[in-house]
Amino acid sequence: MLLKKGERVKHPIKAEWGFGEVLADSNGEKVRVFFVGAGEKTISLKHVTLDFIPKDEAAHPLLDNLRVPTESGRKYQSLAESIKRFVERFPQGFYGDRFAEEERNYKVRAHQLAQELLSKGELAWLLSANECVEVCRRVLRISNATNLIFPNEKMALKDGLELPASQQAFARSLFDLLYGEDDLKSKFERYADILEGIGAAKWTIATYFLFIVYPAEYVFLKPTVTQNAADISGFEIKYRPDLNWNTYASVLAFANYLMAELMELSPRDMIDIQSFMWCIAPGKL
Repeated sequence: MLLKKGERVKHPIKAEWGFGEVLADSNGEKVRVFFVGAGEKTISLKHVTLDFIPKDEAAHPLLDNLRVPTESGRKYQSLAESIKRFVERFPQGFYGDRFAEEERNYKVRAHQLAQELLSKGELAWLLSANECVEVCRRVLRISNATNLIFPNEKMALKDGLELPASQQAFARSLFDLLYGEDDLKSKFERYADILEGIGAAKWTIATYFLFIVYPAEYVFLKPTVTQNAADISGFEIKYRPDLNWNTYASVLAFANYLMAELMELSPRDMIDIQSFMWCIAPGKL
């Protein structure tokens, strides 16, 4: 049996392994396959005939964005294993007291504060009155409401907002990011350019306010944790340290994949998903 790289297959006996993707052309004797439920396996074709599945019948978010963990130096952790790891830390899942106390409540409070201080109406009124200093004061208060942004990054944002021109550019860009009518890609890229200009081009700052204002839609990107969680999950997030839309779009895809696949835990929003990523990342248990 000859299989080509990129083809999708299933094991005839190991149904729990789910869909697999061929990682390299087979030689007729063995083939390397990455299975969603089991990771990379080398299959002897002398003993097993894999079931070929047309790609249009074997679509899967993970395989469609596959990054083989062994190629990044990490061991694959299936979603079932990740859930087990999460529940070991939080036995009652997303709805337990421990999770609420350690992971959720303070982020919800920050979201409520942002709804009060950075609502569309409030920001529009402040900008119309040219009160960009007040907008920046509120932004710094909300950034200090959680520990998600590193202290040195908070300081970079504070320092970047010292000059009146920077305050005005940032305040108007933030309104555009949160409430502008353009597509998210365009708004994100404009906001990233402003952060670059004021010396605060950090992923945490680039994604924090979207996450805090719209926790049902947008995820927070903390580089090391997010990369580690994606790596062990085998999901390619196209990470680059410079602010760019491709990386954030891929991280959103990863977050939405987790949201859909964690149905048994019933995540409410990206607050739960961001906490799940943090918990399953290596070294976090």
